Amino acid sequence: MLFVGLLFFILGFVTWLNGSLVPFLKIVCGLNNFQALWVTFAFYIAYTVMAMPSAVVLGKIGYKKGMTLGLAIMGAGALLFIPAAQSTHYELFLAALFTLASGMTLMQTAINPYIVCLGARESAAMRISIMGLFNKGAGVVVPLVFSSLMLADIDSFSHTALATLDDAGRDAMRAVLAQRLIFPYACMAAALFVITAFIHFSSLREIPAETDGEGDSGPLARSGVLQFPQLVLGALALFGYVGVEVIAGDTIGLYGHELNVANFGVLTSYTMLCMVLGYLIGVVAIPRYLSQQHALVLSALAGLLLTVGVATGSSHSSGLSQALLGWSGVPPVPDTVMCLALLGLANAMVWPAIWPLALQGLGRHTASGSAVLVMAISGGAVLPLLYGRLSDLANPRAGYWLMLPCYALILWYAAGGHKIRHWRGAATPQ
Repeated sequence: MLFVGLLFFILGFVTWLNGSLVPFLKIVCGLNNFQALWVTFAFYIAYTVMAMPSAVVLGKIGYKKGMTLGLAIMGAGALLFIPAAQSTHYELFLAALFTLASGMTLMQTAINPYIVCLGARESAAMRISIMGLFNKGAGVVVPLVFSSLMLADIDSFSHTALATLDDAGRDAMRAVLAQRLIFPYACMAAALFVITAFIHFSSLREIPAETDGEGDSGPLARSGVLQFPQLVLGALALFGYVGVEVIAGDTIGLYGHELNVANFGVLTSYTMLCMVLGYLIGVVAIPRYLSQQHALVLSALAGLLLTVGVATGSSHSSGLSQALLGWSGVPPVPDTVMCLALLGLANAMVWPAIWPLALQGLGRHTASGSAVLVMAISGGAVLPLLYGRLSDLANPRAGYWLMLPCYALILWYAAGGHKIRHWRGAATPQ
């Protein structure tokens, strides 16, 4: 559990760096919201492209070696940030992000079923919640570290300041800002390679492949994992969930920048703190007081309510954050920003609850089913990009209505969609 927790922390560190990287690269490369959110597209689309190849790799080399290979690929992706920062070519940044995420795809495909299979299925959401504390704890730390290293004196690089310069002057200023990325990403690459060696020589045990359960025989066996409605529908729910999770975590900085929030660079930490709180609730409550299904229902309902709050609340008043966080000394933020951060609380239990519900009964198809669920992480590529287009065409607040049907889909899956065991008109697998 400690080894896997370390890996979840690493995944969270790299993933939630995007929330601060998006507004940073928007300035460095002179982008609009839609262009800046290609960061999330390049990162999360790798999960769709590389998920099935990752399942094949895991089938050949096993879970432990798959984890070490994933870490090594992540290290190579971090190294690519050095020439990207030196050239300030946006396409090279996107290639580096895709490489990073390719390694993470292999990691995700290995460690999520690994943690599910380490104990009873009924408590799987609780174990994933513990791992989520590592993952989202990294998400709290990363924006604070990035802000202190990268966003110092950022006002001198604002659109207003850059507009006073000629083209050559703007390019020179942006190049200076981009150089700040070299040292932290070089350190990240070195750390990833060290941890690769550490995991490779560790005593982390291999888990055996499952051979029992549904899907081993029957008329639909040749259709593979797609014969399982609970998996396919779970993947659709995860697609929507990852989309709204990334929108809440990675666009909150952009939205805060639009509202001239002074600490926009660390706003991702607000969302991650709320997710950490949600995971703590999950660790305590599941399955002792709350089933995985009921946790998913409550999460979806909270997401629907908070989405309405983001889209219709006040962008001038900060009463909500003062009421909730005033005691802590945390700088207040507008109510709509606070509702967006609170989506972290609503989102926390969705991933841990969907995985065991979607993988239930897959038997020997568990590894392939895991790859299908990992492919659903592409929601983090598509939906934030769509949000960016809507925010440019209308306004940032109107774009958040996109989240409403996503939470409605999650609610439907939680209420009954996960119970479907055969497609209409098809025979049930034996």
